[in-house]
Amino acid sequence: MNPKHNDAPKKQVNNPLHGMTLEKIINALVDYYGWDELGMLININCFNSNPSVKSSLKFLRKTPWAREKVENLYIAMLDEKERDNRTAWPYSNSLND
Repeated sequence: MNPKHNDAPKKQVNNPLHGMTLEKIINALVDYYGWDELGMLININCFNSNPSVKSSLKFLRKTPWAREKVENLYIAMLDEKERDNRTAWPYSNSLND
């Protein structure tokens, strides 16, 4: 067996961008932050001036530095959501049961 072949899937397991399209990433960020906050976090015109997924995709596909910022924010959002889930109060509904 080729050891490199066996390593490839393992590397992707921890890659939060694996299987994600740019469109899915933008939609997830908009759902989580909204266009206004997204435009404040990444100050680019496609998020601040008549924002749409279509215009964002067009710009980000041509602009590697901006796409990198969007991908990094997506990863940070996933980390934030995971942190929120871990720190949720586990007994919040126990009095109602």
